Amino acid sequence: MKASEIRKMTPEERLLKLNELRLELVKLRLQSKVGTLTNTARIRNVRRDIARILTVMREESVKAKEQAGEVEEGTAVEEEKQ
Repeated sequence: MKASEIRKMTPEERLLKLNELRLELVKLRLQSKVGTLTNTARIRNVRRDIARILTVMREESVKAKEQAGEVEEGTAVEEEKQ
């Protein structure tokens, strides 16, 4: 899943996809422990997809706060303004 695809999703779709991926990751880890996992690279891909979704969600929350005039202390956005 590409970041551009994630950005096109609505926030509700992102949350739904995030929950699906987290559930899939649990199932993959279980398969790994039991020894029935055939595609070990899938764990890595699912973890990265989760990280991409969380990153896009964080970017949007920072952007929204920046537009509202609120900037969190210690964020990169605040440091760029100084």
